[in-house]
Amino acid sequence: MLKEFIERRNGSFYLIGSRVPLALIVQEFQNGEAPEAIRSHYPTLSLEQVYGAITFYLGNKEEAEKDMADRERAQDAFSRKHPAPTELKHKLERAREQMLSRRS
Repeated sequence: MLKEFIERRNGSFYLIGSRVPLALIVQEFQNGEAPEAIRSHYPTLSLEQVYGAITFYLGNKEEAEKDMADRERAQDAFSRKHPAPTELKHKLERAREQMLSRRS
């Protein structure tokens, strides 16, 4: 039986039954994260969903990467139009660095 894990919603790919975009899972996978580690970052997802997302990506690379590039362009355009306050940017960067250092 074939099980679906990805759907197109709002012009982008998402994991079915969640608000998690495929792009987030793929980015972590491309950065060398194991599916089990990726799953731990998204407690609402099952390990099966993470593997399903990776399988979808590997089988539909061209379409998925186009979607990821489109999302990135839209996010960049939004960020240019609505810049975050400088102090908030610094706080977020510090928090990101702390989170990454804990993963290492």
